[in-house]
Amino acid sequence: MVAWADYKAEAKGRGALALELYVAHSTPAGEPAEVKAALPDHLAYQARLEREGKLAFAGPMSDETGAHMQGMGLIIYRAESLDAARALAEGDPMHQSGARRYVLRRWMINEGSLTLQVGLSTGGTVLS
Repeated sequence: MVAWADYKAEAKGRGALALELYVAHSTPAGEPAEVKAALPDHLAYQARLEREGKLAFAGPMSDETGAHMQGMGLIIYRAESLDAARALAEGDPMHQSGARRYVLRRWMINEGSLTLQVGLSTGGTVLS
C-alpha cells in the first residue's frame, strides 16, 4: 500500500493538480421521518459551510439505475486535514442527530475540467 503523502508528492511531480478535498458518503441510519426532521437544520448548516468556503459540493445520489432516490448523499469538504473535515461532518445536524451516518475519505483531484459561466448583467451562473 502506498502512503498518501508519497502518492501526492509523486502526483505533483508529474504535474497533476493534486488538490486534496474530503468526501463524506452519507447514508440514512434512522427512519425517513428522522431524516426529514433534520433536513432544515442540515440545509442551513450546508449553506453556512458554503458561505465560509468549506463546502465544495453536496447533494443526493441515485440508485445504480439512475431512476430512483436511495437516500444516499455525497458531501465534499474543503478542509486543512482529515481531522478538520471530520469535525465538519460531525457538525452536520443529520449526523449529530443520528438520522444519517457517514464514511469520510480523502480525495485527490488530479484530472478533469470545470466550466463556469457568469452572466454579468443577470448575475446568473452555470457550472458544467
